[in-house]
Amino acid sequence: MRVDDGVKREVLARTDIGEVIGAYVTLRKRGNDLVGLCPFHGEKSPSFHVHPDRGFFKCFGCGVGGDVLTFVQKHENVGFTDALRILAKRVGVEVENEDPRAARARSERESIYHANEVARAWFHRMLLAPDGAAARAYCAGRGITEATIAAFSLGYAPAGWDGLVDELRRNDVDPGLAVTAGLLKPSQRGGFYDFYRDRLMIPTLANTGETIAFGGRALGDAEPKYLNTSTTPVYTKGRFLFALNVARRAAARDDTAIVVEGYLDCIALHQAGFANAVAALGTAFTAEQARELGRVASRAILCFDADAAGLEATLKSIDALSAEGVAAFALRIPDGKDPDEFVRRNGAEAFRSLLEKPIPATQVRIDAEIERRGPHGGGAALARWAEETIRRLAPPEEQDRWRVYAARRLGLSIDDLRRARLLLNPVHFARGSDGNASRHVVPGFGDRPSFEREVLAIALDDPALVAEYAERIPSERFASPQFRRVWEALRTHARSLVKPSDVFAVFEGDDDAAATLASVSGSVRLADADDRRAKLDRVVARFARDDAERRYRELDEEMTQLVDADRPVPDALRAEHVALAVQLKKG
Repeated sequence: MRVDDGVKREVLARTDIGEVIGAYVTLRKRGNDLVGLCPFHGEKSPSFHVHPDRGFFKCFGCGVGGDVLTFVQKHENVGFTDALRILAKRVGVEVENEDPRAARARSERESIYHANEVARAWFHRMLLAPDGAAARAYCAGRGITEATIAAFSLGYAPAGWDGLVDELRRNDVDPGLAVTAGLLKPSQRGGFYDFYRDRLMIPTLANTGETIAFGGRALGDAEPKYLNTSTTPVYTKGRFLFALNVARRAAARDDTAIVVEGYLDCIALHQAGFANAVAALGTAFTAEQARELGRVASRAILCFDADAAGLEATLKSIDALSAEGVAAFALRIPDGKDPDEFVRRNGAEAFRSLLEKPIPATQVRIDAEIERRGPHGGGAALARWAEETIRRLAPPEEQDRWRVYAARRLGLSIDDLRRARLLLNPVHFARGSDGNASRHVVPGFGDRPSFEREVLAIALDDPALVAEYAERIPSERFASPQFRRVWEALRTHARSLVKPSDVFAVFEGDDDAAATLASVSGSVRLADADDRRAKLDRVVARFARDDAERRYRELDEEMTQLVDADRPVPDALRAEHVALAVQLKKG
């Protein structure tokens, strides 16, 4: 249910954001800010800033930011209402009773956690009981020790049909809820039966410690090899990483996570001393998994199968991780072995040696695209394709390195790729009447970096400048709808803006606008009002230059059409075209 805005305002008014975040993060004062290591991604240099005077936090490493409620939601992994309750209790504010539907949903999740915990404990006892002899032998055959069995709470689902049914009933778990949890199945003759039978049981735990799902591994050749929990109210495949609950600390310490495909590969690596290993439990990383991993480490080393499906999973995982700012690498294990088999045969040190030389994501992508494309299309066409690929995949500072690599792989000269680079650079060409790049124009044209974030950051630091520049910086100049909306509102209230709190007052109750302001806060750091005016003056000057460039292109197109039609170009048109070219070249 929607919480009364007055309650929210009262909680925020009584809450010291520095004290709340300081309970989770070690902060030290730097000017007016509090600074520390971001709790949402692994980092070694502090980029996490808290602004007590404005009531906002911002990490300049991963980009996350917001008010104190946002912090509690993200750090505690709770919804808005629960975060508000946590803060309200802290400052002694009463929050109205929970909506009955939300209470029922919360109660169902807690009941499923309980059912899963009962099942996990029972499976573990069964593995250690006489009936678990075959499962213990299976573990021994894979080199899984008793200590590892205990650490990962491995278990055994007996071959019978109702062992878990009886155990859940003894613990007052409703069978219908156990069906929802994926532990039981309803029988056509009435009653219920165990979903998992004669399987090694591997529980998946949330980062907060609750058992949320199971994987059941067949002990022999039974199909399917794995039976896994499907979607439940507490678990959705593709949102969680197996063993992240135990790997978080090591991954954050090393700023690196090792990612494998399956449970047993992950368990084998942990047993061999690689405590930062996790398993994706799917064909490729999802955005949610990448985001979760990015909160603890900035590097991921992917150890997927060497077959076509494994390569495809690697490429998709690289894309997902890159989108979340995680640097991805791949590990090529000799002879196509999986990590479990390689470690058992060659030892931990041999695997550690492989980890020291992972394959960069760019190389994985280039190699894959070269294999797919094949050496066809002629030297020039292949050089253009290689240049396009490198510019798309590699950051600018690494592109020359990959040009050398791709040229060697393709049997081309590095000069071929350099020439292709010039041909592909739209900055050096104007569009002809047929829409194709055709003629050289004044160097320096091209996309400008966005000014919008700078303008809003300055408005937040020095609100009085909004009135001074309201007419000189029209809202129509903003390409981003969210930034345009915020600037338009600030222009409307320009005369009443004096201090930063006045800016936030304009957007009271508007969480989207508040989040936008949090995202730009502190992104421009200038000493005084004169420096801020100078920055805004450069923005206004940029508008004039953009207008000149636009007019230059219009004239260029018009002159091209006249020449193509064998018609004379008027002197006035030519003179304006030349004058603009000179103006733009001067900068």
